[in-house]
Amino acid sequence: MNRRVAVVDASILYAAADISDAAHWPCRNLLNQPGVRFYVPALVVAEATYLVGARLGADAEAVFLAELEHVTAEAPDAGDWRRIAELVRTYRDFPLGRTDASVVALAERLDTDLILTLDRRHFAAIRPRHVAAFTLLPE
Repeated sequence: MNRRVAVVDASILYAAADISDAAHWPCRNLLNQPGVRFYVPALVVAEATYLVGARLGADAEAVFLAELEHVTAEAPDAGDWRRIAELVRTYRDFPLGRTDASVVALAERLDTDLILTLDRRHFAAIRPRHVAAFTLLPE
């Protein structure tokens, strides 16, 4: 069975964790889609975990961490670091930070166009190496 591959941004993970977030249910539904394998860059895990803990408290952070068993956390490999640096430099006027750049680098490495993010401003403007543009969900 072929599974679609999606790279998940911190905005999706945070919204899915915060029931008061306006995007909570759409993000939860996205993360429960059958036939999709979800990859989360390790830098995204760190950012999202920090946000959940700081905004929602330690109990919510613990629940969030336990839920990460349903995704594949992926550390940058040696080539990703160079690409992350290149993206940060290229899009410095956004600015594009290391975490968003790690999403792009992982999507390129996994050869997927699908990024789950609420940050359309950054990801719609980035020109990936492997496809003309990213498919961004939710729409």
